[in-house]
Amino acid sequence: MSTNNTKLSILILTYNEERYIGKLLEEIEFADEVIVVDSYSTDKTLEIVKSFPHVKLIQNKFKNYADQRNFAIENSKNDWILFLDADERLTPKLKLEIVDLLKTVPAAQAYSMPRVFMFKEKAMRFTGTQSDMVLRLFDKNKCQYQADKLVHEKLEINGKEATLKNKMIHYTYYDYFIFKKKVASYGRLKAEEKKLKGKKYSLIMHILHPAFTFISYYILKLGFLDGYRGIVLSYLFAYSVYVRYDELKKLQR
Repeated sequence: MSTNNTKLSILILTYNEERYIGKLLEEIEFADEVIVVDSYSTDKTLEIVKSFPHVKLIQNKFKNYADQRNFAIENSKNDWILFLDADERLTPKLKLEIVDLLKTVPAAQAYSMPRVFMFKEKAMRFTGTQSDMVLRLFDKNKCQYQADKLVHEKLEINGKEATLKNKMIHYTYYDYFIFKKKVASYGRLKAEEKKLKGKKYSLIMHILHPAFTFISYYILKLGFLDGYRGIVLSYLFAYSVYVRYDELKKLQR
C-alpha cells in the first residue's frame, strides 16, 4: 500500500477476463484500494480475483460502460481514481510517474495517458493507434462519465486536464474472432446510443460509413504501413461501424 498524501483507488471492470486479470492484479499492489466490478463472469475470473485478498470484488449486472464505471466510482473510498482494463498494463515508468504525481495534490483534475496497441505480441505503429490517448486518472469529485455515452464513454471534467508522459500497454488483440466479437459488441452499443438520441437509420450511411472508416484507418491513418495487421484492424474497425447500422435498422423496425 502506498503512503502517498493523495490516495488512489484502481478500478477494473471485468467479464470473462481469466486470461489477463491475474497478471494485472499482481502489478498494481501499490494502490491504496483495488476494486474489481464483475459483470457475472462465467470463466475463472472470480476465482482468480478472490485469490488476491486485498482486492474488493463486487458483481453488478452490465447495462453499459458509462453506467458500470459510475457504479465502480460510487463504491470507491478514495477521491483519486485510475481505471484500468484487464488487458492493460502500466509500464514501470508510467507507474512511477503516477506515484510521484500523487505524492502531492495534483495540479490538474484529470490526466490522459498515451496507449500502445498490441497486435498479439507486436506493437502497432500506425492504423490510428499512434494517436491513442485514454483519460483514466482523475479526481472523482470533479469528474463523471456521461450517461448517454454507452460505449467509448466520455468523462465530463469540471477543471483542468493534463497528459502524462509515459505509455500504457494494451494487449487487446490476441485472437481474430474474439476481437471481432468485441468490436461487434461496441457496434451494438453504439446503435442503442444512436436510438436514444433519436438518430434514424440510413441505407446510404450503412453503405458509405463503413467504407469510409476502412479508408480512414488504412490510408489516412497510415494502416498500410502496418502491413497485414493494418488491413485486419482497418477491416474490423469498419465492421464495427457496419454492425452499428445493422443493429440500428433492427431497433427501428
